[in-house]
Amino acid sequence: MTPEVIRASARLQQLNNRLSDSQTQKLVDDAETAAHLVVIVEINPNEGSGVIPLDWRVFLQPKNLKPGDEGAIQGKKSPELRKVTALNPTWKRNYEYDIFWIAFPLIDEDKRPLISPDANEIQLVVGIYAKEGRITWRLPPSIREKILALGNK
Repeated sequence: MTPEVIRASARLQQLNNRLSDSQTQKLVDDAETAAHLVVIVEINPNEGSGVIPLDWRVFLQPKNLKPGDEGAIQGKKSPELRKVTALNPTWKRNYEYDIFWIAFPLIDEDKRPLISPDANEIQLVVGIYAKEGRITWRLPPSIREKILALGNK
């Protein structure tokens, strides 16, 4: 959820629920997880056995990173983010899928970037058992700026 998506989600909440500007700003503030990038993952439990195993895994990495190479960031399943209004999907929910909020740290404890701000494309890798699914997108300028800002603090 980039800052643009968070603001758009909050704006939709404002319009639908007749929120004031200050109430809407609070939604944005609550959603901006300081040093994390939040990704929503939907998994269809009807694929395969019909059960999503608890040990599925998710990583954020530069595109074309090979297994075993350094640079993959393991995501943390964060169900508590479900309660953060501006981090909820704005699209119509398909209830055949289970939805998960995943937080990825953008910097380490020494404030070094975990994703290079010079990366052009990043990849989300979701693994269940021996299978993996991947989605790739360009690193948005807003996330690049956030990485740089967090690293300078």
